[in-house]
This record gives sequence, structure tokens and C-alpha cells, in this order.
Amino acid sequence: MSKSDEKITLKTDLHFDDDWELLLENTGFVKSFLSDVLSDYITKQRWYGGKASKLKYIELAEYFKIQQNGEVYFGLILEVNFEEAFYQHYFLPIAFVTDEDFAQKDRILPISIKNQDGFIIDAINLEAFRQLVFERILTALPKDTTKVRYHKSLALKAKAYESSRFMGLEQSNTSIIYNDKYVLKFFRRIFADKNPDYEMSRFLSEKKEFKNTPSYLGSINLVDAKQVTITIALMQEMIPNEGDAWDYMLKELHKVFSNLEYKNLNVAQLPRTALYQQLNIADIPPQIIDWVGLHLFLQVQTLAKRTAEMHIALGSEFEETAFTPTHYNGDYTVWLKNKMLYQFQNRLNLIENNLHKLEGMALDLAKEFLNKKNTIRERFVDFDWTKLKGERLRIHGDYHLGQILVKDNDFFILDFEGEPESTIRDRKVKQPPLKDVAGLFRSFHYAIYATIFNNQDSYPYPLDELFDAGEILYSYITGLFLGTYVTETQNANLNIGYNQERLFLLKYCLLEKAVYELGYELNSRPKWAIIPLKGISNILNH
Repeated sequence: MSKSDEKITLKTDLHFDDDWELLLENTGFVKSFLSDVLSDYITKQRWYGGKASKLKYIELAEYFKIQQNGEVYFGLILEVNFEEAFYQHYFLPIAFVTDEDFAQKDRILPISIKNQDGFIIDAINLEAFRQLVFERILTALPKDTTKVRYHKSLALKAKAYESSRFMGLEQSNTSIIYNDKYVLKFFRRIFADKNPDYEMSRFLSEKKEFKNTPSYLGSINLVDAKQVTITIALMQEMIPNEGDAWDYMLKELHKVFSNLEYKNLNVAQLPRTALYQQLNIADIPPQIIDWVGLHLFLQVQTLAKRTAEMHIALGSEFEETAFTPTHYNGDYTVWLKNKMLYQFQNRLNLIENNLHKLEGMALDLAKEFLNKKNTIRERFVDFDWTKLKGERLRIHGDYHLGQILVKDNDFFILDFEGEPESTIRDRKVKQPPLKDVAGLFRSFHYAIYATIFNNQDSYPYPLDELFDAGEILYSYITGLFLGTYVTETQNANLNIGYNQERLFLLKYCLLEKAVYELGYELNSRPKWAIIPLKGISNILNH
């Protein structure tokens, strides 16, 4: 952004005689800041989640000081109200700086305070603020009863602040790397409750010592005027890694599809297996091992074990009620059916309005979806909790390959915030652990089709043959994952239900996930709508 651009974007300078520490008590400043300036600034931020809605006005729901040794910053809780009659809350820490050369791209407001000209900026851009926050966590008391509560885990071994830098481009949060060892995630969109990422990270790390997630090291929570705990930030260890499992799978799958030509394989002659069949390595035919390679299947097994171990840890709690396993009941069933029927109707309307964007197999599958809409609706309604003997747990809730890091042929699971479209209450509902498995299966399906779409010209096979090869591969990957996962959970006595129950829940959750995905694809990239549509067709026809 050039300086001339800024002069257009930023409003007229404001002059106040209050001390900076008292500025938010000045109603004139607050009114001007919220109405004239902030809406323009906030709507341009990557972490702002209201871009699809029309902003009506912003209110200051709460503010608090973040301070140490005379340094004072403010944390603002902003209530963003929309024309569509709903609101969201965001966290914005602010600082006042007087250096003309500082933070030219991150200024919110030019202002004069006690005849000192300067700018209000997002404080996260200021190293002094980042250092202060780190030191507040480092020196946190074991029991903090103040309004802003800093917490330090025994696992945090740092002695002093050394350095800080931004992790990189993120959509919904802002993460800072400290001392090249620790990551502090500032939650931008916040909720009137503890963030699930904070709860799950602390529980798995401190209480269950689950090794395949970044260790919980500290946090910042705010206790608001209503005595509700609001999570502002979460600190975890930084896992040196080779990237996420999504990129890893794309590279591996490109090799697999390239092998079709290299090994001169006839797709029609490849041996097949039924979908959702539990497999182990010995069940996979030699021709498939030769095509895919043993390494990828061994990696799938490892990921299945880590997923099972996560659920075993989450299902082994009998004291902390937020994490104790529970059975299915009528309340859960009503909640689930209402949620699913609302979502399904929304997707049904979308597909009816977007048929003209589809062609070929995608159009055929979309027509099948519309022809079978009553069958799909019945599948969602057909949830008889009295027949289910397994237990529900707190789960990851948004489990896919992008939420998993790869390191030394192993996997580390992160980002437990839950499904982005869900409310904070819905994210904490105990659900079938197979919902996470279904999320990962849909992610495998996406990775296979993304590989085909991204490299179509590299594979000398017709598109329908590549899709067929992809479906064969998908059935073996998911079969091996399922066989490994079920064995691990049963050996640990985690009650995920009997065989028919598991199959019912898996298909239910797969259908739920594919219908959820359909909305995103139809809105943003209709060509990819074939992926969730094919997933829905698989479930309806198997």
C-alpha cells in the first residue's frame, strides 16, 4: 500500500487531551473510532469472517489492558453486527506509536494524543507488544484470579524472550513464532466460552500426555463482566515438520497416477475391493501394492493408529465432564436431525440454482442427487439412537489432511477449533469418533481428485479411467485405514459400537460431510463439485 493510498483510506486526524491509558474512557473517541475508522480497517483483514455479509455497525463489547512495567496496550473485544441480523466477536489488540516510519501498512488511525502525533495500530505488529505478552505468560502465577489470566504450563522451559516473527499467511487467526521454538496463536474470531482448540490441546497434552499433537505450553484467557471465560491466545510447541499431510498426499498420489503409465497398467483389470471393507496389509493384492507402493499404505496405517490414539485419549476420561464419554440419546438425535435437515435443504437449493454450471459426470451426479433427494433426506432422519450401543466423545470436529503435520514418517494432529460453520456450543457436542474418520476419508477422496485435476495432462488416460483408478485407490486406502483404526480402538476397549453400527455411523457421517462440502464447491469452484457429488453417490449406492 502506498502512502497516497493510505491517505485515501484513513480518516481525518483526531485530537485528544486524554492520556493514552484513559483514552477508551472517552466516549467521543470510542464513537469516532468504531464508526468512522474500524469498519473500513477490519473488513480488509484476512481473519475477518464476515465478508459474505453486510456490516451494519461495530460496538465495543469489552476492553482490557495488557500491560507490564508502564507499557500499556488495549485488547478490544469488538461486536460486529450485520444487516442479516446476526453478529460476530473479534479480538483486536491496539497500540499507540509515534514513529512516522513505523507500521505503514498496519495503521488503523492517525491520531494526536496530548499534542503527540502518531498512529493507532494493531499491536501484534509491534515487537514490544509481542515480547510483553510472551513475558507475561513466562511469569504467570500458578493461580491467576485477575481479569486477564495468563497461564504457563510446566512444559514451557523458556527462560527469556529472544525473538518473535509471524508464522505466515493464515485465514482466521494470527500466529507468532517465539524463540524459533514456540507458537502463540491469537484467536481473532472469538466466542463467549473457552476455545475448543485451547481446551482440547490442554487436555490431550497435560492430562493424557498424547504425544502426536503440539504440546500445550500456555494461554491467555479473559474473564468478562458476566464471568464467562473467553480464550484470547494459545501457546504450543513448534513442531519442525516437512509440511502438512495434504501436500504430502498430493506428492505421493502424483507418483501413484504416474505409475499407471510407467507400469503400463490397464485400469479395468486392476483388482477391486468393496468400499468400507476393513483391510490389513495382507489383504491388499500384490498388483495394487506394485502400483501404489508399500510405503504409502504403511503411512496410511500410521495415520490410522495416530487417529485411534487421539480418540482413545479423548475417550478415557471419567472425571472432567467436558470430556467424559456419553451414550446416544433423544436430545442428541433432535439436535443432529435439525442440523442436518437445515444444511441439506440449503445445499438442495444451491444445486437447483447452479445446475447450469455443471457438465459431464458432475451434471449426471447432480441429477442423481436431485432424483434421490428424498432418499438422502430419509438417511438423515433415519437416526434411531436406541439401536446404538457405542459412545460419543469430544472429537477433533474438522479433521482433514490439512490439519495434520508430517515429520519423520509420523503425523502430528493440530487445530482443534472445530467446524468453521458451527456455533461454539455445537463444536463442543460429543459426537461419534467416526465423524473424524469420515472427515479424513473425504480428505483422501479430495486429494485423489485434486491430483487428477491438477495433473490431468500428465497422465495419458481418459478422464473417466483416471476417476475409476482413483475410486479403486480410495477403496484400498480407506479400507486399510478402517481396519487399522478399528483394531487399535478395540484393543484399547474404546466403545465405538458393533460392526453394523460402525458402518451405519461412518456412512451417515460421510454423507453429512459430503453434503457440507457441496455448498463450498458450488459457490466457489463448480468444476470440483464432482468430488462431493461422487462421494454422495458412493454412499447411496454401496
